[in-house]
Amino acid sequence: MAMTFGVLLGCLPALLAFMFSASFLLQVLTCAIYSNWWPMLSAFMYVLVPMPCLFFGGGSTQFLTSQEGGGWMDAAKFLTGASAVGSIAIPVILRHAGLIGTGAMLIDFTSFIIFACTVLCFHRASLDDDW
Repeated sequence: MAMTFGVLLGCLPALLAFMFSASFLLQVLTCAIYSNWWPMLSAFMYVLVPMPCLFFGGGSTQFLTSQEGGGWMDAAKFLTGASAVGSIAIPVILRHAGLIGTGAMLIDFTSFIIFACTVLCFHRASLDDDW
């Protein structure tokens, strides 16, 4: 049985919710396995990543790929990029300072990759008119 594209689009919200939940679960497991709650700072950055889209982009991610500029649009693009880079930089800084171990840093990176894939899938799905 071949699945049609419409069936895949119907499953997309459930897939996005699963990916987001898996990312957050890995984040909590990073803290719980190593009995160290410093990696939760990365989860705080996950909350900050969509805020520029909500405040300056009207809740849409379409402005991130547009060539249009302006003071607020450029500020939103900068803040989104800075918070995404901060999500990668925080585990590296914590590892360098000796506050977390290498395993916790790698699990944190895996959590970020899943979260980034979730955001990219949501962005792609929101560009489609059918979704």
